[in-house]
Amino acid sequence: MFQFTTPLTADEHNIIADSKRVIYDGFRQALDEGVPSPRAGILVDEEFGASILRDAIGRGYATALSTEKSGSDESDFEYGARFAEHIESFGLTFANVLVRYSPEGGAEFNGRQTARLAQLSDYCRTADQRFIFELLVLATPAQMDRADGNTQIFDRRIRPGLMLQTIRALQDAGVDPDIWKIEGLDRR
Repeated sequence: MFQFTTPLTADEHNIIADSKRVIYDGFRQALDEGVPSPRAGILVDEEFGASILRDAIGRGYATALSTEKSGSDESDFEYGARFAEHIESFGLTFANVLVRYSPEGGAEFNGRQTARLAQLSDYCRTADQRFIFELLVLATPAQMDRADGNTQIFDRRIRPGLMLQTIRALQDAGVDPDIWKIEGLDRR
């Protein structure tokens, strides 16, 4: 959104954190204006939104923490092997992971991601931590060729089947979130 490159300067970090605070302020205003609190929640990463999470938890709002490294094509934990410590330090409603995955992607790539995701799922199950899996199925060049380069054809005819294949493969590998958050589909 801001087109910053890492490492961020202190000013760039503050700009991002401030933008997340604006969103949180809008969230709180929506609740003040009648959005039912049990139907609302806030998702934010720890780096830029730890204070938001703590405030939201203190107010009894549903919260979710992003656990993945931002902006990476391959899903990995933001805090490596210490991901559980970061989840536990908040007392969240949900741990959240955003994953880019294609069942037709590389087997080695998918294998590494699947192993990490199963680890997160196992942790959440053992720790009685609710878990949201946010799935993005991005088109490979071969899939776009099958769709004649048309993203609408890919979205309507190819992506739904790939989403089902992905969910099945991940479930077979032990990934068992409480919520599968998937991209919207045009039809059932």
